[in-house]
Amino acid sequence: MPASARSGRPRASSRETIAEAAGELFLERGYDATSVADITQRAGVGRSSFFNYFASKADVLWSGLDDRIGRAEEALAGGAGVRAALAEIAEDFAPDSLALAITHAQVMGLGSEWERERAVRQARVQRAVAVRFVREGAGDLHAEVAAAAYAGAVLAAVWTWADRAGSGASLPDVLDRALDLAARAAP
Repeated sequence: MPASARSGRPRASSRETIAEAAGELFLERGYDATSVADITQRAGVGRSSFFNYFASKADVLWSGLDDRIGRAEEALAGGAGVRAALAEIAEDFAPDSLALAITHAQVMGLGSEWERERAVRQARVQRAVAVRFVREGAGDLHAEVAAAAYAGAVLAAVWTWADRAGSGASLPDVLDRALDLAARAAP
């Protein structure tokens, strides 16, 4: 049967429905008090559908940024410039589950796991940028310090943008300013 003739929800719709249900539940009950079963029940999907899209409950919040970081890692490994690869993270980035969580972290009860997950993403960006700088001839220490500045700039920009969503500042503009600051440490 052709894909267009199949019944059921389209894959993108299921992913969005699951993320929306999770966000609602995290706001209502708190992150720790919400289980994957709660999310799938609210979304009207099975447990296997949840795991088709997300590896864990935390991934519901982070998947949009993770996809973008993955593309930046690929671009850096392929020879793209650091600033250009990182700037792409912000392009067409619409408010999503992560932005909701940033602005409502206290209400959702996001704690140490939240900070750990942020550090994981920052470390991914840092590792990819450091490898790129070393490949360009920078010493290990300089590459690590500069990469840490760039990785910090990316995450700080996302947080600042989400916290100030009503200010009208776009994520590309906020990230551009943050990357300017990080460039001071670049080799």
